[in-house]
Amino acid sequence: MRILINNIKMPIDHKIEDVLLAARDKARQSLVYAENFRVYRRSTDARRKSDVHFVYAVAADAPDGTDLSRAGNITLLSGESVEIRPVGKTKHRPVVVGTGPCGLFAAYMLALGGNPPLVIERGGPVERRTEAVARFWETGKLDTESNVQFGEGGAGTFSDGKLNTGNKDKRQRFVLETFAKFGAPEDILYNAKPHIGTDELKKVLINMRRGLMELGCEIRFDTKLTDIRLSGGKLCEIELDGGRAEECDMLMLAIGHSSRDTYEMLLRRGLRLEPKPFAAGVRIEHRQEFISRAQYGEVWRSLPPADYKLVYNGKERSCYSFCMCPGGAVVNASSEPGRLAVNGMSDHSRGGENANSALVVTVRPDDFGGGGPLAGIEFQRKYEALAFELGGGDFSAPVQLAREFAAGRFTGELGGVVPSFTGKTRPADLRRCLPGFITGTLREGLENFEHKIPGFASGDGVLIGIESRTSAPVRIARGADFRAVGARGVFPLGEGAGYAGGIMSAALDGIKAVLSLMV
Repeated sequence: MRILINNIKMPIDHKIEDVLLAARDKARQSLVYAENFRVYRRSTDARRKSDVHFVYAVAADAPDGTDLSRAGNITLLSGESVEIRPVGKTKHRPVVVGTGPCGLFAAYMLALGGNPPLVIERGGPVERRTEAVARFWETGKLDTESNVQFGEGGAGTFSDGKLNTGNKDKRQRFVLETFAKFGAPEDILYNAKPHIGTDELKKVLINMRRGLMELGCEIRFDTKLTDIRLSGGKLCEIELDGGRAEECDMLMLAIGHSSRDTYEMLLRRGLRLEPKPFAAGVRIEHRQEFISRAQYGEVWRSLPPADYKLVYNGKERSCYSFCMCPGGAVVNASSEPGRLAVNGMSDHSRGGENANSALVVTVRPDDFGGGGPLAGIEFQRKYEALAFELGGGDFSAPVQLAREFAAGRFTGELGGVVPSFTGKTRPADLRRCLPGFITGTLREGLENFEHKIPGFASGDGVLIGIESRTSAPVRIARGADFRAVGARGVFPLGEGAGYAGGIMSAALDGIKAVLSLMV
C-alpha cells in the first residue's frame, strides 16, 4: 500500500535529502516498515514572514494492512489511477474538435481505449502558430485562425500553464503524469501550485502530438468545423472548411471559450445554448520584487517568485484576482479584427521583471440586457471594440496607473512599472472601455486590496485593458452522460462548452467523458 507522510516542515535552505530523511524518521516512529520514499507535494508557508518555510508530503510503500489509526500525519494514498478499458466501437471514427487540454486528453483516452479519433484544429501546429502570434505582437497584423486563442494547445498555450484547480478529483495525478511523460518539468508532480510555462508547454504539445499519432490518431490543422447535420436528432455528418463532408456519429466538441462562430452555427442547428456568468475587467502589473517582498518579507530572494490571490465581496458583486502570472508578461490575446483582449503569460522560470494578474468583476446574464443565448458574446465584443478604439485602433493596449483609476482621475502619467505588454501601449482612461458596474467594483476592490498588500493600489501598479475572456459566456446544454441535449452523438466538453475553467479542469472533463464510454 502507498502512504503519505504529511506536514514535513523544512527551512528555506534545506536539501532534498533532508526531506527524505525526515520522512523516514516519521515513518519509523509510526510504522514497522516503509520504503521507496519520494517527494509527493511541496508548498510554501508564508503566513508568518518571520518563519517562512516549505511544507512537504512524501509518498512511501508500507505493508498491506498497516494500521494507520495511530500514525500521526500519515495517511493512505489511493484512488489516483485511471483505469483504461476499451471504448465502445462506433460506425465511424470519432472526431475531436480542438487541441486544447480537453480535446487532447479526450483524444488520448479514446486512443488508449482502442478507438483513435480524427482530431481537427482550426489553427496551426504550435511551431507555426508561435510564428503567427509573434508576427501579430510585432506588427498588429492578426491571423484570425491562428492566434493566442486558436491553434495547437488552445488558449492555455500562451498563458502560465497553471495546473492547479479547486477540483479535488484524484485523477488530476493522471493529467500531471501524462504531461510529465510528454516532457513537462518533473516539478509539476510535487509542487502544490504546478505550472508548466509557455516555453515548456510548446515542447510538451509537440511530443503529445507525436504520441497521439503513434496511437493511430489523425490530426488535421488549419481545419475548421463549419457545420453539423442531424437526422432525427442524431448526428450523421459534419462539414469541414465550408464544404468537405465527413460521416460522423461521435463528435467531441472541445472548441474553447472564444469560438464564437462555432457557437452561432450550433445555435442555428438547434442545440440548446444558454447564457452563463463570466467575469471581465483588466490586468494589473507590479514589479515582481514588490510582490515577492510583500508576500515573503526579507527572505524573498531565496524563494520562487511569489503569487497572490485576492477577493473582495461587495454588496452587489465580487472583484477578484484571476490567472496570476509571477514574473510574466501581459499579452495581446485578440482573435477578431477591431477588438482588443488581453491575457497573462509566464515561462516556466517566471523570470520576468513584472508580475501580472487579471482583476475581474462578476458579470451575470442579466447584465447582458437580453438578446438570447449569445448575448454574453455581444457584451464581450462591445467592450473589446471600445478597448481597441481607446488604444488607438492599431491593437495598442490602453494603460493607466492603478492609483489614478482608483481615485477616478486620469493624467496619462506612468510610474516605475514599465508595462510588459507584447505590443504597443497607450495611456488612456480605462473607465471609457468598461461598463460602470465593472469600473465601480474594480475601484472598490483596489481599495480593499490596498489593505491586504500595502502599495498594491497606491504605488506604481499599472492597469492594462481589457480582460474579457476569463471563461465562456455560453453553456452548451448536456446531460449527465456528457451528450448534448437534443443532439445524440455530440459531446460538448471543456471550457468552451461551459463545464471547465483552466487547463486541469478542462483536461479532466475530456477524460471523464471518454471514461463514460468505456465498457
